[in-house]
Amino acid sequence: MITETMMIPKKPLPGFSPSDNFTLHYQLTPTELTEQTIWRGQGVLNDTGALCIQTGEFTGRSPKDKFIVKDAITAEAVDWNNFNIPVDEKHFLSLRKKLLDYLGKKEEIWVRDAYACADANYRLNIRVINENPWSNLFAYNMFLRPEEKELENFEPEWHIIQAPGFKADPLVDGTRQHNFAMISFTHKTILIGGTGYTGEIKKGIFSVLNFILPHTRNVLSMHCSANMGAAGDVAVFFGLSGTGKTTLSADPERKLIGDDEHGWDDASVFNFEGGCYAKTIDLSEEKEPEIFHAIKPGALVENIHFMHGSHKIDFSSKAITENTRVSYPLNYISNALEPSIGGLPKNIFFLTCDAYGILPPISKLTPGQAMYQFISGYTAKVAGTEAGVTEPKSTFSACFGAPFLPLHPGKYAEMLGEKMRKHQVNVWMINTGWSGGPYGIGNRMKLSYTRAMITAALKGELEYVEYDAHPVFGVLMPATCTGVPKEILNPRSTWADTAAYDAKSRDLAREFVQNFEKYASGVTDEILRAAPKSN
Repeated sequence: MITETMMIPKKPLPGFSPSDNFTLHYQLTPTELTEQTIWRGQGVLNDTGALCIQTGEFTGRSPKDKFIVKDAITAEAVDWNNFNIPVDEKHFLSLRKKLLDYLGKKEEIWVRDAYACADANYRLNIRVINENPWSNLFAYNMFLRPEEKELENFEPEWHIIQAPGFKADPLVDGTRQHNFAMISFTHKTILIGGTGYTGEIKKGIFSVLNFILPHTRNVLSMHCSANMGAAGDVAVFFGLSGTGKTTLSADPERKLIGDDEHGWDDASVFNFEGGCYAKTIDLSEEKEPEIFHAIKPGALVENIHFMHGSHKIDFSSKAITENTRVSYPLNYISNALEPSIGGLPKNIFFLTCDAYGILPPISKLTPGQAMYQFISGYTAKVAGTEAGVTEPKSTFSACFGAPFLPLHPGKYAEMLGEKMRKHQVNVWMINTGWSGGPYGIGNRMKLSYTRAMITAALKGELEYVEYDAHPVFGVLMPATCTGVPKEILNPRSTWADTAAYDAKSRDLAREFVQNFEKYASGVTDEILRAAPKSN
């Protein structure tokens, strides 16, 4: 067993000067971290033994407070925008010193050595330094865990320094407000302060990999889930929140490679992570049995409420946030692939929940269309509980992960197109949203139909059917699909008022075109020609 003093000095990185009565907790087990959290009054156990905590002021990421140091490495390479906000190196250096001074005055901190990327060719060694034990448990769950013998000569390439209790001074620190997540590629360090939301730790490293792998290693980094069939065929699922990415990739007939972050090189698709970070809002054993049963000792559950008078989680409660989450190691999923490396993908699925009822339930994309739709990253969300709002709302997130992409989206799209052609990959768009009309008029696509369409694509059954081109979006719609009523495959035929469908199709096409204007200068003509017809 690793002890706190075996391998790591009291100064886990340069510039850290702890107090005399300081304790450094190194590489503690989930049980120890859970016990320490409870002892400090920072969390409680639910009725299944999972640790439940509250992240405080922030219950989600804060994209407007994420910064990248603008220096010789990043100045010309990064696509500076509302998600990639430049900051001067002097502010990074000043904040790092303040953060280390703050932690040095603490009586204890928690340190963990871990790594990202299941493929050893791209392994990124990480040292995580936390103010709280439950943040360190998150790092244990989400990053890949070195064997004990690997820790003897462990050399961190990147550091994450996280202190929710430290608050920046925007007037002097170059931040927007007191919270921040700041990345320096020169100093290979991520600073996180003023927020306890654990997702900032995970997405910080994802942003780093989204820069390093495509820019220097010719590896396509992807915000997606992935699974593998018995014959070794890999499927990749892209989709924004609410489109069914986790649900549809969880297939008892296939091994789960991972649920969120992957790389694709010339030989494989591999997971970046060692765990899952799943939403729990409205979670049920019936809908998501694997996630439901992963909420057990070692799991970390965030920002939930208990049912009155019990420690049973009320998964329907949005009292703190709708973004309730659980993190757990990948091996908590019964059909997880270990190591989490698959072969080359044969099928890619872009998942969208189109609440307008315009897009086909399944369609096949050309390489140009695939790149266009990839950059668009479209879904349409239902208004839900927003007062006075009854219409669906279009959402576009480039490459289905805009806040985490340091490079221009065209770079990731071109890599996708190259790999599609080289490996002859089929790309499908799946609409898990509405049919027969928009939200409020039509009906939500049955999950059984969606699963049947994905199964048909995976089995190669759709290679032998006739297709019709959508008149506005140009995507190819299969005329038949096993297990799916023929009449729903062409969305226009499901609307009682076809003229209304045509008009709304053109409206949606105009939204696509308008959204794409900001990317047009950085993409190829092939991608531009794949735009829908808005007139």
